[in-house]
Order: sequence, then structure tokens, then C-alpha cells
Amino acid sequence: MTTPIARLQTLLETRMNAVNTMIATRMESENAPRIPEVTAHLIGAGGKRVRPLLTLAAAGLYDYDGEHDVKLAATVEFIHTATLLHDDVVDESDQRRGRPTANLLWDNQSSVLVGDYLFARSFQLMVEAGSLRVLDILANASAVIAEGEVLQLSVSRNLGTPEETYIRVIRGKTAALFAAATEVGALVAGASEDDITALRDYGDALGIAFQIADDLLDLTGEEIGKNTGDDLREGKLTMPVIRAIAVADAEERVFWERLIARGRYQEGDLEIALAIFNRRGILDSVRKTAFDYVAQAQACLKDLPDNAIRAEMHDLAEFVVARLR
Repeated sequence: MTTPIARLQTLLETRMNAVNTMIATRMESENAPRIPEVTAHLIGAGGKRVRPLLTLAAAGLYDYDGEHDVKLAATVEFIHTATLLHDDVVDESDQRRGRPTANLLWDNQSSVLVGDYLFARSFQLMVEAGSLRVLDILANASAVIAEGEVLQLSVSRNLGTPEETYIRVIRGKTAALFAAATEVGALVAGASEDDITALRDYGDALGIAFQIADDLLDLTGEEIGKNTGDDLREGKLTMPVIRAIAVADAEERVFWERLIARGRYQEGDLEIALAIFNRRGILDSVRKTAFDYVAQAQACLKDLPDNAIRAEMHDLAEFVVARLR
């Protein structure tokens, strides 16, 4: 059975091929061959290109046939790849998309500097769109992503962190780029202000659902190409952990204080955490929240042009959390 991502890729195949060509061309460097080596390792690791696909889809809703959607889709992918390179250094990760991370194969310096290069490339591309509003949207998204990462770092291991802060973190580090991707696609295609807003809100809700699903899948190790339980080992306060802490008894509180607050991860802690989550019904409640955001995303599409792309965007929203059923 094909997925909504695969079907969107088929609908937008010509433009997606143009994006891939542009990515390959713009990641080249005559003076520093390590740049395309590091970039190709991550970009070629089998990612689904969901974010650039969203830009093309948002423009394709309005039968856009210019070139700016391709440039902006490549921009979005460069921003995303840059953040992944930086994240793996910050998180000291050794696996991404089922492969060794760039910082493990090369070094932290190369990952940070190549990430900086991709950010610079992304700004070159967004300027080529010739729109100050597009530049404002994507530049703001880049700043919000950084804010989300810093906020996550600042509340790491703080057991008093409320769920509202977690939503602010993932709205920054994940949903901001989803929202910007759909917003600029609609903008360059000449959509109405109401439709631009609807597509921005679609991307925001989709991104939040996507990250909640990712946080749940980190606990099970399914399909995300990461080490199972990385978030627990790194002391990240994901939605399941925050909800478990909120209802913890004295014994569970001691466990969370050792694991999260003091960062003393021990063999078997993942199994203990999963037992607590299951006993408290945490995973089911978090799944429900993810599907609530899916419903929000789908509702944003109801007044948009009724065509095949809209149908696939509707199904895509549910697909990002389908693995949680």
C-alpha cells in the first residue's frame, strides 16, 4: 500500500526532481570538499523530504508553475539539514536515520561548520525568491528553531517543567519549519490571506503531531532510525515523561529524580519507564493528544481548493501518527 508521502511525491514528481537537483548543486563547494561529503551523507540517508514536499504541495494546490516553490523547498531542506547537524553535536548522538551521524564519522567541528554553511546557502536561496515577506517568514522560522532548542536545553532535567513549555519547545524546534514550509508555498503561489493562514496553521499542527509521535517512537525504537530511549538518556522532558511526573507516587518520583533530574541512567531504566507509562495510561493519553493535533491540521484544509493534493495532505496528517495505533 502506498503512503500519502509517496503519492504526493508522484503528484509532484517533476518539481521534486528539480528540488533534488537544486539541493545537489547548491551543496557543492569548490574550496571545501568536506562540505558536500558531510551534507551528502545526511541528505542521502533516506529522509522522506517531508518539509520541502509540503512547500511544493502548498504551491501545487493553486497550480503554481513558477520556479520559486522549488527554490524555497530546497531552502527548507537546507535549514532542516543544518539543524540536524547541529542537534547531533548538542545531543552527542551517534545514529541518525539508521546510519552513523556526521559528527561520529567526521568530528563535531565539521558538523557545526557544515551546518553553518547550509544555513548560509538557505538564506541565499530564500533571497532569490525576491520577496521580503518570504525572507521574513523563513528567517523568523530559523530564529524560532534556535529558540526552541535553547529552551529545551534550559529546561532539561527540570522536573517542574509544565506541559505548556514542552509544547513551546516542539512548536519551535519542529513545527516552526513545517508551518513556514507550507506558508511560503502558498504565498508564492498567490493564495489568499485566509488560505495562507490556514496552510501555516496546518503546518504548525502537523509539526506538533509529528514531534509527539517521534517522542513516543523513541521509547519503542520503531522506524525512526535512532537508538531506543535516547530521549530518556539525554534527560529530555517529552510529553510522556512530563505527564508521568505529574501523577507520580513517591517511589516513581524517586525514579524520575534519579533518571531525569540527576541524569543517572542505569541499565533497565527504559523498561522501568515503560512499565510506569503503561501502568498510568500515559502512552494512550499522549497518542490521543497527537491525534487531536492531526484533527486540527485536517480542519485547516477544509476550505482550500478541492483537488488531489489537498486529499493527500489530509491523509498525510493522519499518516505521521499512524505508527502509533
